[in-house]
Amino acid sequence: MPVPIPRQRVIPAVENGHDGGAAPRTDRPTGSPTDITRDSAPGGTTGQEAEPASTAGQTTTDATGAPRTTGGPDGTGATPGPAAPTAAEAAEALARIAAGSAAHPGSGQTSTALTLLVIEDDPAGSLNIPSLLDSAELTVRVRTARNLTEAERLLTDDVHCILLDLALPAPGPRPAEAGDCTEDELAVLRHVLRLAPRHAVLALTGAENSARGPEAVRVGAQDFLYRDELDGRLLSRAVRYAVERKRADHAQRQLTESRLRAQENARLERGLLPTPLLEGAPLRFAARYRPGRSRALLGGDFYDTVRTADGTVHAMIGDVCGHGPDEAALGVELRIAWRALTFAGLCGDQLLSTLQKVLENERPDDEIFATLCTVDISPDGRSAGLCLAGHPSPLIARQGHLAELLPYDDNGPALGLLPQARWPRRQVELGRSWSLMLYTDGLIEGRIGAGNQRLGQEGMVALVRGLLAQGLRGDALLEAAMTEVRALNGGELTDDVAVLLLDRMVPTTR
Repeated sequence: MPVPIPRQRVIPAVENGHDGGAAPRTDRPTGSPTDITRDSAPGGTTGQEAEPASTAGQTTTDATGAPRTTGGPDGTGATPGPAAPTAAEAAEALARIAAGSAAHPGSGQTSTALTLLVIEDDPAGSLNIPSLLDSAELTVRVRTARNLTEAERLLTDDVHCILLDLALPAPGPRPAEAGDCTEDELAVLRHVLRLAPRHAVLALTGAENSARGPEAVRVGAQDFLYRDELDGRLLSRAVRYAVERKRADHAQRQLTESRLRAQENARLERGLLPTPLLEGAPLRFAARYRPGRSRALLGGDFYDTVRTADGTVHAMIGDVCGHGPDEAALGVELRIAWRALTFAGLCGDQLLSTLQKVLENERPDDEIFATLCTVDISPDGRSAGLCLAGHPSPLIARQGHLAELLPYDDNGPALGLLPQARWPRRQVELGRSWSLMLYTDGLIEGRIGAGNQRLGQEGMVALVRGLLAQGLRGDALLEAAMTEVRALNGGELTDDVAVLLLDRMVPTTR
């Protein structure tokens, strides 16, 4: 395949009625914001304003659009040094910079000039893009590619917009039916869209093919232009519009992807929350869960409740130290493992020892531990077996008695701290009618007012006693307790909070 020969052409500007034959100006340095450089191959100066050593004897346009001849490589024939611009000229340059500013497609920052890559094969030279842009006073660097191979070489990150001539031949084999050329032209556009997914694309077509412009937009171009109606103002507006629309489309796509990921994460986290299995149990179940992480549905706290075939109701609540997604995932693993081990018939020390092995193998760090509380309620509902692994003791409210904490003298260590730890199982009497509340430390570590005083277990017991005295039970009790704890804290709690409530209410016989 022949390699394109680098070339840099001069496109004299037409301004104020003067053409390229106007007298050279030497009072403006090269690289002014309104200079228009036309690059045609990767070997040339792709969009740069400084002149290479190989430009001896060439003519470029200065800030006013007038041509300027550069000197030879040995310094002979060089023009005098640039003169300082006047205040009016400086203001005009600043205005042109502001008018031509646009964001870079890869960075979000603003640039003082746009770079336009023109992909067209016009041997007659009827399409003079630089002259059109110069007449519109739009700051644009123009690069020209005669085919898709050359366009791929010239397509760099600093290109903001592509002007594509749909009349270019399509890449690859041509269709069998020569009469159907619409798909052929759109194949060119599709190829460019695949080649430059982050760049704005303008489709150029003839007025006789008016249907192809809207079709090009449907395929993915930002806008279309008719060759016969092209002028400087229209091209300037189309380039700016295409660049800004591409930026808006990119931002909208990112926002949509972010929302979809958030929805998927929410569905995943919601699916990992437990579903109590209490069919046939004469108990009422209520729970509240609030992760400490912002905009999360799942935290390091976890709970579960199941009823086994013998009629025993098993309840569990736990807390993995930390608040991140790794801790939340570990909490889900421990909950699922607890449910499986419970249905397998394990309880007490044997169950907790197995859970510790799961924790030791699944935790991301050796310093991660978890607290746990398990309660196994007998089929008649009057007694329960209690195991505590570094966890706060549950609260029980028996009918006719004040709410209090269950005994916690036999509290064992948290899971993951001692390799050979043991967890005794204590038998406790529940009574005929009762309410049993299991909770994590996030509920009792909230502050009271603006000081450093914590609510604590004693404060939590007093709070629940007051709510029970108001006749609150079940969901209403938990909702009121969470609301009052947040109010005492002066806002949302910073730690994960999980609360589980089991009620057994037996009517009094007369």
